[in-house]
Amino acid sequence: MRRIPKIKENNRSFVQLFTDAKLLPNDDNSPGHAQHGDQKQIKKGSDGIDNYHLIIDAAERLFGKFGFRKTTITDIAGEVHLSAASVYRFFPSRSEIATAVCKKLLSKIEAKAEKVALSSSDSPAKRIRNLISAVQETHHKQDMHDRNLHKLVEAATAEKWAIIDEHNRRMTAIIEQIIASGIAEGEFRPWDASLAAHLVNTACIRFCDPRLVEDDDQKPEPTLDQMIDFCVSALAREAP
Repeated sequence: MRRIPKIKENNRSFVQLFTDAKLLPNDDNSPGHAQHGDQKQIKKGSDGIDNYHLIIDAAERLFGKFGFRKTTITDIAGEVHLSAASVYRFFPSRSEIATAVCKKLLSKIEAKAEKVALSSSDSPAKRIRNLISAVQETHHKQDMHDRNLHKLVEAATAEKWAIIDEHNRRMTAIIEQIIASGIAEGEFRPWDASLAAHLVNTACIRFCDPRLVEDDDQKPEPTLDQMIDFCVSALAREAP
C-alpha cells in the first residue's frame, strides 16, 4: 500500500471551512483576540507538576459546568489549589485560558481526522466520508452532552478567533492529503488537490460548522452520505 505523504500546509489563499457570522456579544475578558498557549513557554511548578495543563483541564471542567463567560480566574485557581496570582503567571488573562481550552477541543477533532487519513484499510473516498462523519458526530455529541463547551467553540467560530483559522488550515491539509493519495492511487482524476480540499470543505460546511448542528437536525436533506457521494463523484476518475 502506498504510504500517504506527510501532511503539509501551504500559504495559498483558501476557502474558509466556516462561514462569516455576526459577532457574539463580547465582554472585557472575551478571547476574541487572545493568543493561544503554544506561543508561550510552558512553565512548571517546583514540585514537577505541569500546572499549565492542570489549569487548562480545570478550566475545561468549570467551563463545561458553568460556561466560559461565567467562570473567573479565581474559580479556576481554586479548582487547582493555586492562588489567582499563580494562574496569572501562566495565563495573563481569562481570555487566554478560554483560547487554550478551545484549542484542546479542536485538537481532538484534528487527531480523529489524522487517524482517518492514515487508515490503510479504507479507500480515499471512504476516508473522506469517515472524516466528515467524525467531525459531524463530534459536534453533535458535544452539543448534546457538553453544551457549554459547545458554546465555547461556537463563540470562537463566530468571533473568528485565530485558533479557528489555524484549525481550518489543518483540516484542509488533512483532506488535501487524502485527495492527493486518491490521485496517486488512480482513484481520483488528476487535478489540484488543494483546491479540491477547499471545495469539499465548502460543500460539507453544514456538517462541520458547530453553529449549524441544530439546523442540520431540522433539515435532514441533503444527508451527509448524499453530499459525500456528490463530492466523490466529482473527484472520481472517469471510467475508461
